[in-house]
Amino acid sequence: MKRWKFIAPLALFVVLLGFLAVGLNLDPREVPSPLIGKPVPAFELPRLDDPTQTISKQDLAGKVWMLNVWASWCVACREEHPLLVEFARRNLVPIYGLDYKDERADALAWLARLGNPYLASLSDTKGRVGIDFGVYGVPETFIIDKQGVIRFKHIGPLTPEVLKDEIEPLIRQLNA
Repeated sequence: MKRWKFIAPLALFVVLLGFLAVGLNLDPREVPSPLIGKPVPAFELPRLDDPTQTISKQDLAGKVWMLNVWASWCVACREEHPLLVEFARRNLVPIYGLDYKDERADALAWLARLGNPYLASLSDTKGRVGIDFGVYGVPETFIIDKQGVIRFKHIGPLTPEVLKDEIEPLIRQLNA
């Protein structure tokens, strides 16, 4: 009977250690999104540059587009931003920004200082649309097809490899 006093806690410890080992080997950028293959959530948000104008899901229907979730307070967004600016110059896909939980003045100053890769940025000051998109944190990037279906999600800063190996081929395929 005394053996079970030691074996049960040891077995539980080994099981927990196994879960920890598996978890530490997972890539946090590969969190599966339940929205892949589903329609874009309904939204209508003011434009960052002109809050009197709004952009909605319906305004973007019929074209392949990229949504990049960003914020002026986001350090990783600053890391990916030059890459986005360069990618936007190539005009492969319209890029829309979702300025997430940010102050309008800070976001406008950030874009003025670092360059603006977005056809338009939407102001999501309360973060509700970001939550509807399943945003875990910024930056995150989505590719949406002509029917308004989410086809791709990347968590974290974009890299040249992700653009070249994943996003560009997908955009070509969706525009074919």
